[in-house]
Order: sequence, then C-alpha cells, then structure tokens
Amino acid sequence: MHLLEPRPYPSRLMRWLSPLIAVIATLVTGSLLFWALGKPPLESFHIFFIQPLTSSYGWSELLIKACPLILIAQGLALGFKARIYNIGAEGQLIVGALAGGGVAIACEGSDSAWILPAMVLAGALGGAFWGAIPALLKTRFNAQETLTTLMLAYIANYLLAYMVNGPWRDPEGMNFPQSIMFSDPALFSPLFEGLRVNTSVFITLFAILAFWAFNARSFLHFQIEVGGYAPAASRYAGFSANRTAWFTLVLSGMVAGIAGVGEIAGPVGQLNLNISPGYGFAAIIVAYLGRLHALGIIAAGFLMALLYLGGEAAQVALQLPAAITGIFQGMLLFFLLGADAFVDNRLRRPLAA
Repeated sequence: MHLLEPRPYPSRLMRWLSPLIAVIATLVTGSLLFWALGKPPLESFHIFFIQPLTSSYGWSELLIKACPLILIAQGLALGFKARIYNIGAEGQLIVGALAGGGVAIACEGSDSAWILPAMVLAGALGGAFWGAIPALLKTRFNAQETLTTLMLAYIANYLLAYMVNGPWRDPEGMNFPQSIMFSDPALFSPLFEGLRVNTSVFITLFAILAFWAFNARSFLHFQIEVGGYAPAASRYAGFSANRTAWFTLVLSGMVAGIAGVGEIAGPVGQLNLNISPGYGFAAIIVAYLGRLHALGIIAAGFLMALLYLGGEAAQVALQLPAAITGIFQGMLLFFLLGADAFVDNRLRRPLAA
C-alpha cells in the first residue's frame, strides 16, 4: 500500500507546470471520450477548439465569455491566497445583476448618461453585500464560508426567479420569466459593428491592472498571503484574520456583482433566468488554473471561455449534449487537483511489519 506524504520542498517549477499537465491530460481523456461517443477525435477537437476561432464573430464571443470569468477569478484568487474559500460567486453575480437591473428598470424612459454608471455602482454594492453576509457569519459565528457562500448562491437564484416571474416581469413578454429589454442608455456600447463585444471589456482590463498592482505593491496583499501560508506567523505579527475575511469576501463579491451587470447590460440586455451559464463557479477553476496570479488568470480565462464556445459548437456540429462543456470543465479541475496533489506530496511505501 502506498501513502502520500508531504514533500519538504515542493517544486516551484512543477507548480507552474501542473496546469499544463492538467490541460494535456484533459485533452487525452477528451479524445477517449469522443472515441467512446463514436465521434472522430481529431475532427471533434477541431470543432471544439479551432472552429470557434476562425471568424471575427468567434473571437468576439470568446472575449465576451472570457471577461466575466477573468474579472470574477481575480477577486476569488485574492481570497484563496488567504484560504478564504468563496465558492458562491455565482450568487454574488446574480445579486449584482439584480441590483443593476433594478436601476435600469426604474430609469426606463430616461436618456440620462448616468444610468449605466449607476447600474455598475449598484451591481458592485449588491455583490459586495452578498459577500458581506458570509463574512459576518464567519467572523461572528465561525461559520464556514464554503457552505454559506454556496447556500447564498441558491438563495440568489430563487430571488432572481421571484423577481422576473413577479414584480419585474415584462407585461408584454408573453408570460416568459424575464424583465423588459433595457434601453440604450442602460447598455454598454458595442465596440465593433455587427459584433456583441462591448465597452465592458475596459472594466475587466482595469480590474486586471488594479489587481496586478495590488498584488505587486500592496502591504495588505502581503498580509493576506502570510495569513494563508503561515497563520501562526500572521497572528504573531498582529495581522487581523477577521479583517482579511471581510476584505476578501466583500471584494470578491463586488467584482462578481460588476460582472453580473456586464452581462445584463451587455450580451443579455435584460434580466432573465439565464444571465449566467455558471461563470461564478467556472471562475474557481480559472483562478486555480491561473495559479492565483493576476496575469496567469488571463490565459486561464480565455481557455475556459474557449471550452464554453467549443461546447456550443459541438452541440451543433456533433449533436452532443450541452453537458459536454461541464464534462471538460470537470476533467480539467480533476486533473489540476491531482497534479497539485503530487506537486505537494510524494508516494511513500510503508515499511513492512
């Protein structure tokens, strides 16, 4: 019988190579999956990973899907460094979208230039509020944020369903669970004619630069990392664990809320039950695949966005179910966690009795 024992000095190089190993393992396993489904692996991989990028529309859609993933993952990564595990960013995205959508609905008929900035601000506050709830529960009652953030995500889903089926349902929407379509002042402007990519990408670009600067220059970031890697040393130095929990949960909720506004004021254009295909959950994989680094998250975000696009292309061209995207995401996370386990640990054969 073999057991895992911690390595005294895990390889820094292998830690950065483990995402590449996970991607390769995912591709190998994916080829076996396509073969088992009776689909030619090479043709399937071309449809999944190459075909979506053969047009300007495909690149536009890639950018649309990558931006919320990158934005949310930047906030999550900060908490993960401190071992504050916010896995409910999907709920914070939804509440941010509700808050921003409420502004758009309340200002329907107005052409004020302040509507969109007010939506972004409301989304940030809504997401921050939804992140503050588990922060309060953790610091006051020692509740595990992994559970509270996840449960709040389900509550946010029910809240969205209530609003679009009730108070905010479009009276002319044929009884579909959706709000009115937002007017132009409540929408981000398209960057290119005929494409859906819009000016919300600049919010993500600003966030990338801001998180990179914070990670590279901020003493608070140093405190967060020390709290995650050496809690005893952090307490000895007088760093506040409660302040770290509040800061990381509220900040990650805020950026998730902004991402929610980017969806309803961008490609979706209204509130409905499908404002997110699970970006808040997929961003967890993005954060770890990018090694919790502000720049590494960019590459991981585009890869995850490509999985979404490839899944859509596979549904059409290969007649595969929509679950194919989730399967690839799950395999990627599984192999990443497995690779990391062997970076941090090694196999040891126990001594015979």
